[in-house]
Amino acid sequence: MLRRFARLIPGLLLYGVADAFMIRAALGVDPWTVFAQGLSMQTGLGIGILTNIIGLLVLLLWWPLRQKPGVGTLLNIMLVGPGIELGLWLLPTPGSFWLRVAYFSIGLLLLAVASGIYIGANLGPGPRDGLMTGIHLRFGTPIWIGRTAVEVTVLLIGWSLGGNVGVGTIVFAALIGPLCSITLPLFGGRAIRRRDTSPRTTKPAAWTEEESLSA
Repeated sequence: MLRRFARLIPGLLLYGVADAFMIRAALGVDPWTVFAQGLSMQTGLGIGILTNIIGLLVLLLWWPLRQKPGVGTLLNIMLVGPGIELGLWLLPTPGSFWLRVAYFSIGLLLLAVASGIYIGANLGPGPRDGLMTGIHLRFGTPIWIGRTAVEVTVLLIGWSLGGNVGVGTIVFAALIGPLCSITLPLFGGRAIRRRDTSPRTTKPAAWTEEESLSA
């Protein structure tokens, strides 16, 4: 158990720092960060604290969907936001376009690595991924449809509030799944490698978080 926590906590903090790289790049971010950015511009609160608040509110949606959080779910809510704030505090704003591209590329790669590290701890999905699984189990909606509907909704709301939608948003959507398909077996530990190599012909009713990333 201690080894799993030793993976989970650094992985979640690294996830936040990776987000900070992409925020500083200002080329567009993922839908949930667009949402947090938009709320930040309207409220004056930091993106990190808003990420925590959004995660908590999303967790409340688990109750009618009959989902049960794990300790990793709670730590996800608590640690990703501080990781973002730490990264924003440490990282200077890039001046040139190519430095912004470098920031975004580093952030995207770090986020894929962080996903492999913290998901490999197998202590519960993040609140947003659990929401997708809950929608799937409660209503029978394919995960990719539920995920697309939710993320397009938060993206449009965040954009209308002033969040940064750009080419980076598209690049993120296109590459995060393939990248995680590499980093999850590489950094995800024995459990994920066993799942990858075990013979099975059908997916279980409740997908694991790493499967929903590429759905």
